[in-house]
Amino acid sequence: MMLYFKTDEEVELLRKSNLMVSKTLAEIASVIRPGITTMSLDILAETYIRDNGGVPAFKGYNGFPNTLCTSVNDEVVHGIPSGYILKEGDIISIDCGVVLNGYYGDSAYTFPVGEIDEKVRLLLDFTRLSLEEGAKEAISGNRIGDISFAVQSKAESGGFSVVRELVGHGLGKQLHEAPEVPNYGRRGSGPIMEKGLVICIEPMINMGLKGTKQMRDGWTIKTIDGKPSAHYEYAVAVDKGKADILTTFKFIEEVLNKK
Repeated sequence: MMLYFKTDEEVELLRKSNLMVSKTLAEIASVIRPGITTMSLDILAETYIRDNGGVPAFKGYNGFPNTLCTSVNDEVVHGIPSGYILKEGDIISIDCGVVLNGYYGDSAYTFPVGEIDEKVRLLLDFTRLSLEEGAKEAISGNRIGDISFAVQSKAESGGFSVVRELVGHGLGKQLHEAPEVPNYGRRGSGPIMEKGLVICIEPMINMGLKGTKQMRDGWTIKTIDGKPSAHYEYAVAVDKGKADILTTFKFIEEVLNKK
């Protein structure tokens, strides 16, 4: 397994790509509401990315048809934008990728649609917290398993379950590079991280059972029991003493706080 360590210059290019994703997700945040289709979010995202000099990373990737993955309620990841109309109480996980200057950005955020159930809100909170805990471990000298353990511990402490079949990944000139970054595991296991490794940490956390199933479209992954799932993702550059988080949710939260 080849790990690609990035130079400081490459990390800065990756920061720009991931900033574009962060801003695209904020654009989407501004229009999410009951009555809007997931396809309209997709069109908005593609327009914003291209207008700002980027290219949608997911469109055409292994045949995926769209710019965004839009996964609603019990859809874990890889939902395909469609004429589905969002309704009050839904949650929607939006995963977005771009290519800018030859480098990839990749991030995800789960949005409430209008007022959501208190238990579902807790699922979102714990998934987000598990991401933050995992990201803290992305420091030089630690192992991938330290991230996995932190994510799993936080999620399970809220009574939620961790999806096993899907993992985070390295990020650079390719969308998916080594190493895989599972959201469950043991401290001190897996490859050692060094400065310059850039990874995507992306907890996919279920309210019910951890099992998933793939839909007939060949893409959409759903929870096996039909209960909601949440998904948040950061791109993180491993650094000495403190992780360098290349993604920011600041723009999204500024928009959501105004709503």
